[in-house]
Amino acid sequence: MRTWQVVRRRRTRHLIELGGLVVRAGIVDLTGDDRAIILGALLWMADKLQSDQREQARALWAAKGKRAFEADPATHKGADR
Repeated sequence: MRTWQVVRRRRTRHLIELGGLVVRAGIVDLTGDDRAIILGALLWMADKLQSDQREQARALWAAKGKRAFEADPATHKGADR
């Protein structure tokens, strides 16, 4: 397999995993699959991460995410990403 194919497959897998997190969090259902709302929420997160509240937001979100991973042993292996 060519190097570019390996890189492309790795990137595709990563994007699929990120999409799975959006679904798992219930965002798709809660927004009615409205991509403008989803993008707006992600942009809001990015703004928080660029603000003086960065560390507080990261700590809060990391704790919530770790609890969610721990609640489902099948996905616990992904908690360290």
